[in-house]
Amino acid sequence: MRLTIIAIGKARKGPENDLFKVFVDRILWPTTLIDVEERRPSSPTERVQREGQLLLSRIPDGAMVVALDGGGKTLSSEAFAARLGRYRDDGISDVAFIIGGADGLDPAIINKADLVLSLGAMTWPHQMVRAMIGEQIYRGQEILAGHPYHRAGPPPVSGKGSGKKPWKTR
Repeated sequence: MRLTIIAIGKARKGPENDLFKVFVDRILWPTTLIDVEERRPSSPTERVQREGQLLLSRIPDGAMVVALDGGGKTLSSEAFAARLGRYRDDGISDVAFIIGGADGLDPAIINKADLVLSLGAMTWPHQMVRAMIGEQIYRGQEILAGHPYHRAGPPPVSGKGSGKKPWKTR
C-alpha cells in the first residue's frame, strides 16, 4: 500500500516540517508528500475551486481518498488504525490524504472522498495537520503491529472531572 499526502501550500522549513519528517520516516508503507500551490490572485471561492482542481489532479488513479476536513468524521486512533488495516487487507494499492488550503476544501474533493476525516473541532495550521496525520498514520501502523507505542488508557468518564484546574489562570 502506498500513501500520498497531497497538501495545499509549500512545506516550509521549521519544527512542524521536522516533526512531519520524523513520523513519515517511521512509516513502513511508502509515503509521499505532494505540495500544490495556487498563486493566482482570486476570490476565496475561486481559489478553493482552483485548489480543488489541483488536488484532484494529483490523486493517484484508483486511490482510496481521505479528505481532512473539520466537518468530517472523528475517529479514535484505534478506529483509524482499523481503517488502515482494512485498506491494507482489502488490497488497496493507494491511499491519498488530502489537506486543503486556508479557505477549506472544494466540494468536489468532499464528494470524491471515500472518507472525510476530522482531526477534531479545533482549527489547526495546515503545516501542523501534515505532522498530525503523519503521526496518526504511524500510530495506526504500530497499533496494527501490536507495538506498545500506542498506550490506550482507560476510557474518559463523561462529564466528570477531578474538580481541579489543569492549569493556572491569572
